[in-house]
Amino acid sequence: MNAPLAPAANIHDIAQDPRNASILISVNGQLYPREKAVVSVFDSGFILGDGVWEGLRLVNGGVPFLRAHLERLYEGAKAIFMDVGISPQELVQRLFDCIAANKMEDGVHIRLMVTRGVKSTPYQDPRVTVGKATIVIIPEYKTPKPGAMEKGLSLHTVNVRRGAPDVQDQKLNSHSKLNCITACVQAANAGADEALMLDPLGFVATCNSTHFFIVRRGELWTSTGQYCIPGITRAALLRVGRELGLPTFEKQFSLYDVYGADEAFVTGTFAGVTPVRVIDGRPVRNPLSSEEWAGAGPITRQLSEGYKALAAREAARTL
Repeated sequence: MNAPLAPAANIHDIAQDPRNASILISVNGQLYPREKAVVSVFDSGFILGDGVWEGLRLVNGGVPFLRAHLERLYEGAKAIFMDVGISPQELVQRLFDCIAANKMEDGVHIRLMVTRGVKSTPYQDPRVTVGKATIVIIPEYKTPKPGAMEKGLSLHTVNVRRGAPDVQDQKLNSHSKLNCITACVQAANAGADEALMLDPLGFVATCNSTHFFIVRRGELWTSTGQYCIPGITRAALLRVGRELGLPTFEKQFSLYDVYGADEAFVTGTFAGVTPVRVIDGRPVRNPLSSEEWAGAGPITRQLSEGYKALAAREAARTL
């Protein structure tokens, strides 16, 4: 029998909030208390992981980069030939109806999920789906545990690759996340917080649940983006980097470049920018630098503050 994994200690490690016990969850437009919010065992998402989803944050009553999130959701649905069943405007209204019912304003993470719907029998063919898509909205009070920027994450490079698009296009933010899950398990078993994943050619692609950046000699690098979802926070960080005047690149680079980086961090909707302190046992910091820091380096902190300001400006309630 496999030994149980250690408790979560990663970018999604949260400060527990008792208010989450009484949240209302939207299932196909109806609000249910947490313990009664369920979907059918015949749902396509449960049977096959057939669906797409978005992670959103609520900031001062609005959702940063709302249009970009909805565009990605509907683009993903189109890619798998799935009809969401309602318009983007109707979906946004349903989203904010759920938020209003919970009287939420800030410090909230939202999982918006759309599956192909209920099937007449457990089988992969979409033609045995009956009825409309299943739409679930789960808003929870979630903030990273204090100290994340001071401590930083440890990463472990796994042998689970981000595959080629002719197998499953990694740009699709689908419910089928098994390759990311196996990468996460491998990293956890190695004692790391997050998995660093390579592309089919061995270049750095992304992490199992976040996007990966390095700072080298004053330049900001991230992967080409061909083997990861088109991250909303990732795109925002690239924008912030350019606005700050940093030479900013989406490019192929290897672990050699990573191990020689001056700073490293990961991005995601939940935590924004989180520094990386060690990769494959190697501390992140240029030994020739005269600066000493714990957790986030100076450029990472500058980018983090720029991202927070941008997210606050881009928080919206309508498309």
